[in-house]
Amino acid sequence: MKTLGILTISFLILFSSCRKDSFITSGDARVTITADTLKYDTVFVTAGSTYRSFKIINENNQKLRLSSLKLMGGAGSVYKMNVDGTPGTQFNNIEIEADDSLYVFVQVNVNPTAAPLPFILRDSIEISYNGNNRLVQLEAWGQNAHFFRDKVVTTNEVWNNDLPYVILGSLLINTNQTLTINKGCRIYVHADAPIVVNGTLTVNGLKDTTDRVYFQGDRLDEPYKDYPASWPGIFLQAGSKDNVFNYAVIKNAYQAVGVQDPSPNANPKLVLNECIIDNAFDAGIISLNSSVRARNCLISNCGKNVFLAKGGDYQFTHCTVVTYANRFIDHREPVLVVSNFISVNNNPVTANLNAVFRNCIFWGENGLVDNEVLVAKSGTTTFNVNFDYGLWKMQAAPANITSTQMINNQHPQFDSVNTSRNYYDFRLKATSPAINKGINAGVSTDLDGKLRPVGLPDLGSFEKQ
Repeated sequence: MKTLGILTISFLILFSSCRKDSFITSGDARVTITADTLKYDTVFVTAGSTYRSFKIINENNQKLRLSSLKLMGGAGSVYKMNVDGTPGTQFNNIEIEADDSLYVFVQVNVNPTAAPLPFILRDSIEISYNGNNRLVQLEAWGQNAHFFRDKVVTTNEVWNNDLPYVILGSLLINTNQTLTINKGCRIYVHADAPIVVNGTLTVNGLKDTTDRVYFQGDRLDEPYKDYPASWPGIFLQAGSKDNVFNYAVIKNAYQAVGVQDPSPNANPKLVLNECIIDNAFDAGIISLNSSVRARNCLISNCGKNVFLAKGGDYQFTHCTVVTYANRFIDHREPVLVVSNFISVNNNPVTANLNAVFRNCIFWGENGLVDNEVLVAKSGTTTFNVNFDYGLWKMQAAPANITSTQMINNQHPQFDSVNTSRNYYDFRLKATSPAINKGINAGVSTDLDGKLRPVGLPDLGSFEKQ
């Protein structure tokens, strides 16, 4: 019996030793990677270099073999990888002992004065084992800028054009506080970073291209720089008031500008003067029972260009609202939707609606839409919708509206449109039916800042010179 006990213990010791020397091959092997993203939260005022690290932990009682550990950007990446003291871009057949771990160090070295660099430099490390592929994302700042993560404006604040501004996490403007953004500022917004306005946002762009204020996503590298929905958008909340955007360009958002509820004072909640809203995935302007004044604005190539629901008070003057279906946007919705209600639990909730569209163009191409303006009414609340001089693509005028001198189904003849190259110039050709077909609305210049005539102006946001 004693001999049998010794043999049993020896067998257990041998079996345990064999297990630790063997490799686990199951796809369910317990492997912990201590980071899913390495973030290098450094403003690189001069050439910057810094390290971050993570561990790959084998939590099994057998060895683990990593079939590969790969820096996806390869030798051209701004990141450098070091695995347990050995540099390289790819390592194969790495063994990790049972209940042991492997350190991976990652260095980034960037020169922020290199203008072509995007503001955020990304790469990833792929870890492959037992048929699994897992990624650790790498994220670093590539240019010098003002970086704000979860920024809250708690006192009146002014941004000037000394450096670009990068928004991470969110930007929140508190109630009764004003953020003023002056001419020439560039605002680059991360994919998860809404701009939420409970107070006031004032944008003071000017007509020259370099003096306009630009809002767009923070990915400036191909192909991401042209993607819609690359950042959430600007949202004016219930208590927000007196927002004025002059010569703002808002690109590539999910919902470029969202406006909610009436203004708490007698002024419009939002005034848009000479603004461009382009390539928004869901909506260019979406407003629920609020108030907007728009002058000389181009709202182009959005999922829903202008969507005004549950009533409100609106004046759009000399605006071009147009979408061409392209590789980013499927043109499935009318470029203008106006209603005095929204449905809640299949029941309409209504509010008063007053809307005037004067000297505007509403057009779409290459999509599934025959009528580019949809007006819907429910209930008996005040409902005044007026189209006063303009051009639209319509089979028949909507019901419940008044209209004067609307040009129906005549192509506006825009200067240049090439959807394959993603190039759009919505200025008018000399042969356009929109030339000299407007009414004097007291607007002396166009979206380019060029003079309009004292007599009959052109329709839309651009005056043919």
